[in-house]
Amino acid sequence: QLRLVESGGGLVQPGGSLRLSCAASGSTLDYSAIGWFRQAPGKEREGVSCINSHGEFTHYEDSVKGRFAISRDNAKSTVLLQMNSLKPEDTGVYYCALVNCYSSNPFSPAFGWGPGTQVTVSS
Repeated sequence: QLRLVESGGGLVQPGGSLRLSCAASGSTLDYSAIGWFRQAPGKEREGVSCINSHGEFTHYEDSVKGRFAISRDNAKSTVLLQMNSLKPEDTGVYYCALVNCYSSNPFSPAFGWGPGTQVTVSS
C-alpha cells in the first residue's frame, strides 16, 4: 500500500527558500500524479501545484506561479517542491497526495494524504 510522507518544512524569513520532499513507501510513485497542498491556520486546505506521473506536465496555482517549482525523481520515489521568494501568506502545513493533474480540477479528488510538514514564513 502506497504511503506518502512529507519533509523539509521549517521556519524561514520572508524572501527565503525551502525545498519540500514527498517520499513514497510501500509502492512506487512511477504511475501516480502528485499534488502539493497547504493549509493555513483557520483556512481550508488548498492545492498549490501538481505534476503528472512522468514529470512533463505541471500545474501551479496563481498564488505560487513563478516562485514554486515542482519536480520528481521516480527512481527515488520522490516529488519535490522548491519554494522561493517565500511570503508570510505561504505559512501553513504542506501536504502531498495522489491527484489527477490533467483534470480541469486537478486537486479534487485527492487520496493518500501524508501527515504534512509545517512551513512558517516570518521575520
